[in-house]
Amino acid sequence: MENSIEIENESFGNNEIEKTKVSLMRILVERQDPSSKEVDDWALRRFLIARDLDVEKASNMFLKYLNWKRTFVPNGSFSPTEIRHELLQNKMFLQGSDKKGRPIAVVLASRHFQHEGGVEEFKRFVVYLFHKIFARMPPGQEKFIVIGDLKGWGYANSDIRAYLAALSLVQDYYPETLEKLFIVHAPYIFMTAWKIVCPFIEQKARNKIMFVDNKLLKSTMLEEIDESQLPETLGGKLPLVPIQNS
Repeated sequence: MENSIEIENESFGNNEIEKTKVSLMRILVERQDPSSKEVDDWALRRFLIARDLDVEKASNMFLKYLNWKRTFVPNGSFSPTEIRHELLQNKMFLQGSDKKGRPIAVVLASRHFQHEGGVEEFKRFVVYLFHKIFARMPPGQEKFIVIGDLKGWGYANSDIRAYLAALSLVQDYYPETLEKLFIVHAPYIFMTAWKIVCPFIEQKARNKIMFVDNKLLKSTMLEEIDESQLPETLGGKLPLVPIQNS
């Protein structure tokens, strides 16, 4: 794990084009928002890569993120009481890491239902999830793995507004943090919802989504995750740990 992190750091340090553009981006964003000084180069680099190294576009994206953060997450994060309905569904888990040290999040999609907290609470829940994941990131690592288990998913679980809200948060405010999304046990009826959501997914993100064949599930997972780090529900050895307990 340490070796992979060192390689990533060296890659950034040796890429003079990225390094120069991050410096230019810092000048632009600090000029418009002094609070940018508190953000490290790695965070700026994520936005830069998300906008194909276009400094102006990346700077605008980053400044939009800072403004959103001040208004939507004024206290830095959310307490469990602010996402009570989401946590009661017990659908999100966080434990283990892949072979490169990236944290693994597991979502049991059949446990998601719309509730009185609505989309706003769901968005708070997504931010809560990100903060939990970032707290487990080893130094030099900024990406994580998600396993979306759709076993038992049905139309009652289909919540297009929530899916689109989560997608918007990930693409607009947490770019270049998802390494890969494995979708497992996807029932045929899920494809109806997928066809609605898919057009809103940026091409870069689509390339990170992998539908896993049931017959190849464990072997596919083991290519990137050791059995000791794989959830028991997928043939591994780790019991699922609710995100609020991680």
